[in-house]
Amino acid sequence: MTGFSERRGACAQAHWVWEIRGVNNKGLDLRIRLPEGFERLDGLLRNATRGIIHRGSVNISLKIMYSNSGGLPRVDAHGLLAAIAAIKRIEETAMAEGLHLSPTNAASIMAQRGVLEVNDSEDDAPWHAILENDVPAIVAAFHTMRKAEGQAMAIVLGAQIDRIASLVDAASHTLEARARKSGQSLREKIAQILDVSDLPDEARLAQELAVLAVKSDVSEELDRLKVHIDATHSMLKTGGPIGRKLDFMMQEFNREANTLCSKSASSELTAIGLDLKVTIDQMREQVQNVE
Repeated sequence: MTGFSERRGACAQAHWVWEIRGVNNKGLDLRIRLPEGFERLDGLLRNATRGIIHRGSVNISLKIMYSNSGGLPRVDAHGLLAAIAAIKRIEETAMAEGLHLSPTNAASIMAQRGVLEVNDSEDDAPWHAILENDVPAIVAAFHTMRKAEGQAMAIVLGAQIDRIASLVDAASHTLEARARKSGQSLREKIAQILDVSDLPDEARLAQELAVLAVKSDVSEELDRLKVHIDATHSMLKTGGPIGRKLDFMMQEFNREANTLCSKSASSELTAIGLDLKVTIDQMREQVQNVE
């Protein structure tokens, strides 16, 4: 299930932008990107999303732009020297091995961990608290959007399951006509056997007839499809994180539809079975978007 939410804030020291983006995924893949010095927000975000987001690839990011009036990152002298020393060792080793690296610039040095430190003075404490208070709001906004999408998806899935139900009903009615046609065909086959032999093996004949009846009986498949339809309707009404359950149900629908087609023995029933498979495949695609 997709989703997006954004929240902006500002103070004298800085302004910032929160973003949460979610796309479809079979499991939950939660990725959080925070500026250095704000690692504490990671735990708050994970606690806030626990129990709310169950499925999807979700990226949470925070971007902070510092104002000129203060709050600018400071250069950590020890971190800078350590970064330069590390880069120097790398360049010397590479040169000794005959590898020529591109020249190092100030931007690449600043990007090294520990070179810049965030101003953690007491003046920063109020707006850091604002960032922490943003966490429930940004997660709630994301959840609201996904919930609205889920409600719309439930309508689509409901229409598709209703289509499956109508096809199952049509298959049930088709069975009556197929039974009459099969009965006539069976009588013709028996007559042919009697023409060939005056004394057919009655036990063998009864056995063959039983095998034909079992192979052509699709009533159990239709009964199971009806049970799956009722279970799916119940899931859609209950709501909640039902994506994995629907995934499994689509497999069961497809299995019964395949068996129905293989045992149909009539063009009408085969056509209904193929329509069932098409509708089930369409529904399975939509189910991938459900949490």
